[in-house]
Amino acid sequence: MVTLKDIATLCNVSVATVSRALNGQSDVNGATAKRIRRIAQEMGYLPNAAARALKTNRSYNIGILYEDEIHHEYFSLLIDSIRNAAEKKGYDITFLHKSTNTSYYEHAKYRGLDGVVILQAAFHSPEIMQLAGSDLPCVAIDYEYECCSCVISDHPSSMSQLVRYAFDKGHRKIAFVHGQAGYITEQRVNAFYKACAALGLTVPDAYIRPAAYHDPGSASRETKFLLSLDDKPSCIFYADDYSCLGAITQLERTGLSIPDDISIAGYDGIMLSTVLRPKLTTYRQDVQKKGETAIALLIESIEAPADQRPYRIVTVSGSLQPGGTL
Repeated sequence: MVTLKDIATLCNVSVATVSRALNGQSDVNGATAKRIRRIAQEMGYLPNAAARALKTNRSYNIGILYEDEIHHEYFSLLIDSIRNAAEKKGYDITFLHKSTNTSYYEHAKYRGLDGVVILQAAFHSPEIMQLAGSDLPCVAIDYEYECCSCVISDHPSSMSQLVRYAFDKGHRKIAFVHGQAGYITEQRVNAFYKACAALGLTVPDAYIRPAAYHDPGSASRETKFLLSLDDKPSCIFYADDYSCLGAITQLERTGLSIPDDISIAGYDGIMLSTVLRPKLTTYRQDVQKKGETAIALLIESIEAPADQRPYRIVTVSGSLQPGGTL
C-alpha cells in the first residue's frame, strides 16, 4: 500500500508538503503540487477516507436536498455540476431524504454530512428553514435566506435580455406563461414587468398566465387562451424550454407558423432548445458555474468556525441564446 512517506521520498519533499498538495492547499508551489499529484496517481495512491475523517473531524460527504423526482434536464445538469465540483475538492455526494420519523436536519446529522446544498424544495417550509438556519453549513440555490449562503440566478438580467431582444425584433405585445407560484416565478414575473416598463410596453393582465414548470400540457392550454384574445400577443415567453413543446403543438393545431405568425421563447437553454426546428430562442442558465459556486460557498462555510461562518449571496448570470423562433 502506497503511503504519503513513499510519495515524499520519491518527490524529495516532506510528508507535510505531500499532504498539503494532495489536499489542494494553496501554500504549495503550483508546479510542485502538480508533480506530487501526478506521481501519487502513477504510484496508485489511494487516500484513506476513514483516517482523513478522523484527523479532520469531517466526513467529506455533502448532501443534496432535492424533494421531487429528477426528471428535468436543467436539474440533472446542475446536479452533475455540483457532484463534479465536490469530487474535485475531495467530497462525496449523498442525496438527502426525509424519513417519516426525522426531519431533514436530523437525517443530515445522522448521516454525518458536513453540509447540504438545498437545491429544490419547498424553501419556505418550516423543515427547510430549520435546516437552513441550523448549525449545519448549508447553501441554497435560487432561494435567498438570511441565515446561509445562496446562489441566485440573475432574473432581472435574464428577463431584460429576453424582452429587449423581442423588442428589437419589433414585438410590442409580449405575453408570459410562467410556472407555478413560488420564489423563482415571483422573481421572473417582477423582472418581466420591469423590463417591459423600461421599454414603455404595457402588459395587459391577460398576458400573464399561470402554468406549471416542465409541463407542456399546461403551456398548451394557456397558449390556446392567449390565442383566443381579441388583442393577441405577437410573442409569448414560457417558463422553460420543455414547456415550449406544448406551445408548439397548440400553434400547429391552430395553423400558425413560428416565427412568421407568432414568436416564442423558452428558458434554461437545455439540449432540447438546440435540436428543435426552428432552433428555440431561450435564455441559457450557466448550470456549471452555479454548481461550482454552490460547492465553493459550502466548503468555505464547512471550513469556517460556526461563529465566523461567512454568509454570502452570489448572483450567477447566463446568456441569451438566439434562435429561429423569435
